Amino acid sequence: MVAFSETASVDTPVIGVTSYVERSRTGIWDQEAVWLPDAYVAPVRAAGAVTVVLPEQDPSLAAAALSRVDGLYLTGGYDVDPAAYGAAPHERCDEPRPARDAWEIALVKEASALGIPVLGVCRGAQLLNVARGGTLHQHVPDVVGHDDYQRGDAVFRHLGVSVLPDTLLATVHPLERDVPMYHHQAIDRLGEGLVVSARSVHGLIEAIEDPEQVFCLAVQWHPEHDDLTSLWEGFVAAARMRVGR
Repeated sequence: MVAFSETASVDTPVIGVTSYVERSRTGIWDQEAVWLPDAYVAPVRAAGAVTVVLPEQDPSLAAAALSRVDGLYLTGGYDVDPAAYGAAPHERCDEPRPARDAWEIALVKEASALGIPVLGVCRGAQLLNVARGGTLHQHVPDVVGHDDYQRGDAVFRHLGVSVLPDTLLATVHPLERDVPMYHHQAIDRLGEGLVVSARSVHGLIEAIEDPEQVFCLAVQWHPEHDDLTSLWEGFVAAARMRVGR
């Protein structure tokens, strides 16, 4: 499934977007479906890119998939399986989706090898960290003592984040801003080659990046529910630099 911008041209970047494969009901149909809220991809289209969905499949196909895109966007979703970072599951963890985890970890590793721009959101930040050998806090209330980061009922809570200066994130995001949160897990031990680029008011890691890559950045919050466009524009600009390679 491909969504085209009305202004697409030969120099328009193509962004590969990860997605769910979940049971879905639509009208009389009840079946497995490739599914992703449009809120995730709307700001990428608005920033001038074409989006193509990359649902879970054989991880050995990651290189083939990325050879046809200019950027990789790791979207949100269910918790990363704790087995992927050698931990037993917390009682509040989601049912694991090992096929999606394996596919996206393969995509991250291949993107890093090729230098393809990467943007992660929420689960995408956690997945990036795990793919690099890092670990996660499996339930944020156990760390901070409250549930402000995920109140439930799909209601986003705006909390303050502080972006570290001299980071990639600082070039595309204000240093201080309240952002929409909805995550009950968070990054614990950093993965190889990653650095912290933002923390919350409670000290949680809220963004990570790889300074050795042209653009490899992931945030725990949900910028698709914010009116700030510079993050998306920066990602799409980085992907545009790869068009025609």
